[in-house]
Amino acid sequence: MELRTIQDKKPFSYRTFFFQWEWMLIVIFIAVNVMNANLSPYYMNLDSLRDATMGFLDKAFIVLPMVLIMILGEIDISVASTVALSSVIMADLYSKGVPMGLAMVICLLVGTVCGLINGLLIVKFKELSSVIITLATMIIYRGIAYMLLEDQAKGQFPDWFSFFGWEYVAGIPFILIVFAVFAVIYTLLLHKTTFGRRIYAMGNNLTASRFSGIQVDKIKVIVFALAGLMAAVTAIFLTSRMGSTRPNVATGYELDVIAMVVLGGISTAGGRGKMVGAIIAVFLIGLLSYGLGLVNVPAQVLMIIIGLLLIFAVALPKLKMNKKKLRKAS
Repeated sequence: MELRTIQDKKPFSYRTFFFQWEWMLIVIFIAVNVMNANLSPYYMNLDSLRDATMGFLDKAFIVLPMVLIMILGEIDISVASTVALSSVIMADLYSKGVPMGLAMVICLLVGTVCGLINGLLIVKFKELSSVIITLATMIIYRGIAYMLLEDQAKGQFPDWFSFFGWEYVAGIPFILIVFAVFAVIYTLLLHKTTFGRRIYAMGNNLTASRFSGIQVDKIKVIVFALAGLMAAVTAIFLTSRMGSTRPNVATGYELDVIAMVVLGGISTAGGRGKMVGAIIAVFLIGLLSYGLGLVNVPAQVLMIIIGLLLIFAVALPKLKMNKKKLRKAS
């Protein structure tokens, strides 16, 4: 009888390792920094680079749970409206005498509830896509924010509240430290836990995951609730940085977040991608915007560059798959 061996792990391949999209992102990241350094002599100032992170890391908090959502094969376009609603309620409560600390806690609860509602609606109405449901809640959440403040702004927060958006700890922006902590937590959650493995399984085959005993509805609700929570974290940092809030804050954040996630190599079909890719993409787009801003490059040019990068990020895996199919056919 012929003996057969079954490998439970794929053998390590340097070719596979170094041809991952994350390495391509690192190459692009280096190229962007070289380009920015040549465009402006002020770009490589370490203090300026450090401070530049304050301008784009607030939306980066939403990137982390959005990775989980897109690996599931879903999407959430209501996150920016959740930021606005959480921020407006926090400011409105403080203006009515609620202590700022308690208002911040309520802000986090509001964001989590918004995400929880999204998740419950998605698992309840399975015939509707997450795009349709979160489009509806995007309009609702932003509408409630306008009902509360109309076109008015609310601010005059206590002095200590500005710490979140503008202060440093040991010379490092506080927002960067908090983002690094959350990035580690979400990376471990996705890649080192049973919960993360189940997210990948659901993204690859939802029906098979359901029949294998995975509580797919529960996981979806949790992931969307996490997105709402992180949107509220963004609301706190953004409001602190601006010193006030309006119902139209964070407009367009959902597109920026999705762009970062897709550029990070997360498959729009679900089931593939790594958290580290999305994190690199956050800094790539953020520093690209900062560098081009130093030389007054129009925002439209930046949009074109990011659009081309996104097309490249989406097209490259498909080109690899077609190449493999041609090899097998031959």
